[in-house]
Amino acid sequence: MDKNKIDEIRSEKKKWVDKTDKVKSLPVKFTTVSGEPIEMLYTPDDIAHLNYLTDIGFPGEFPYTRGIHSNMYRGRLWTMRQFAGFGTPEDTNARYHYLLKHGQTGLSVAFDLPTLMGRDADDQQSQGEVGICGVSVSSLADMEVLFKGINLADISTSMTINAPAAMLLAFYIVVAQKQRAKPHQLRGTIQTDILKEYIAQKEWIYPPTPSMRIITDMFEYCTREMPQWNPISVSGYHIREAGATAIQELAFTLADGFAYVEAGIAKGLDIDEFAPRLSYFFNSHLDFFEEIAKFRAARRIYAKRMRNKYGAKNPRSWILRFHTQTAGCSLTAQQPENNIVRTAYQALAGVLGGTQSLHTNSMDETLALPSEKAVKIALRTQQIIAHEIGVTNTIDPLAGSYFVEALTDKMEKGAEAYFEQIDALGGVIPAIEAGFFQREIADAAYRYQQELDKKEKVIVGVNDYIEENEKIEIPILYIPPEVEIKQRERIMQVRASRNQEKVIETMDALRYAAENGKNLMPPLIECTKAYVTLGEMCNALAEVFGVYEEPAVF
Repeated sequence: MDKNKIDEIRSEKKKWVDKTDKVKSLPVKFTTVSGEPIEMLYTPDDIAHLNYLTDIGFPGEFPYTRGIHSNMYRGRLWTMRQFAGFGTPEDTNARYHYLLKHGQTGLSVAFDLPTLMGRDADDQQSQGEVGICGVSVSSLADMEVLFKGINLADISTSMTINAPAAMLLAFYIVVAQKQRAKPHQLRGTIQTDILKEYIAQKEWIYPPTPSMRIITDMFEYCTREMPQWNPISVSGYHIREAGATAIQELAFTLADGFAYVEAGIAKGLDIDEFAPRLSYFFNSHLDFFEEIAKFRAARRIYAKRMRNKYGAKNPRSWILRFHTQTAGCSLTAQQPENNIVRTAYQALAGVLGGTQSLHTNSMDETLALPSEKAVKIALRTQQIIAHEIGVTNTIDPLAGSYFVEALTDKMEKGAEAYFEQIDALGGVIPAIEAGFFQREIADAAYRYQQELDKKEKVIVGVNDYIEENEKIEIPILYIPPEVEIKQRERIMQVRASRNQEKVIETMDALRYAAENGKNLMPPLIECTKAYVTLGEMCNALAEVFGVYEEPAVF
């Protein structure tokens, strides 16, 4: 816009503000959920420094602010990928068939805590946790049941697991092979993001350096053997759930992603061979416009860095593809039906932000794993957004909004400021060891809690609009103790029926590969075929790599 016109707008806005400041406002803080101050009004003056062609551009073109595909949802809707897993593999397999029957277009596996920690169902430390927060998987035998009747060559699968991700990927590959599917046919994503475990979720096994070695081995193997598979989903979701702001989620997630890029390059991999299969996973929180701006800024930052800093030449390496999940931490046990509304707005923000796949949380997830009725409502929420309200008709419909563009720009600048702090500490791993991320997130969570305690922010049904003596009248999914008994029995049967000589042989080969810098995926696949358990494989690598202990941070 013409500079004189901008000056005129700026002058007229000042006059308007002077008059409007005398009008009484509500006694609340006008900030985002993350605490970012929001102006009363945005005008062309707030985005006058932006160049449409270089900063915003067109969908499917650098810097991808408006989306990674030229026709976005006109060409293909996002994948509706409901996160599911509970009890035994039989239980979860039945839920998958239920979801697929009702229109889900991709699978997403939730594992229980023992599996996430690399422990078998009969491990002493697994007691009381088997099948509780996800499905229990201890060996190939469990994985075979989990995907029974589901053709893995025909469906895209996401698996949320990190420290033992390589083992679960090996399980998946062998199940597919038993179905006569080839690795190059498999489509999907495994999370694998160990850096955010040290930062936020705390589910690790090995120290950072060997963990990064395992991840780059997966990059190498998947690049060669599984070209349609995403070997990592760099996750901001859990960082946000731990209390981070939107800018912190954006900055810390992308910083982790760039650390993986640098590790892949250091291993000798060509960036344009592995970068196109990197994917990301973001939280869609309560502040509608802040979340949309965060997603738009993420694409722009990523494209610039991948091209300009890391020298990627393939446009597919510049594209940030991401999955979105609505914010679990925003769900309330009080008045749980309100969670349906919260989830709908968060899902809409993900869609308007240009997500490639989406999980919508169920209304009862703050009380238990979701019931069938609740998960169907969550899936129907996505289908209503896709087919009934018209938001898929045009691409990035909020582009050009003075507010949204200014907020997008603010997100980018905030993330760049964090990158400078992380670089000053020596990079992501030294920053983790110094407790930088942990302190930043803890401080942000504390500030938000103070706002809630002072009623500067309102959560309906929690700190305002409270119903006294409320009775929860929705069905809750109950995981019976028989689940743990059944899983313990299955793993005993596996150990009793397998070829013990083959077990010893494949485990020796795994240790040898770990000690001598060989790629770990082939020996993990051979261990899987011999029905070596998850815990046995993880323990064998721990003998070589050691076990991580987090330093105290104050």
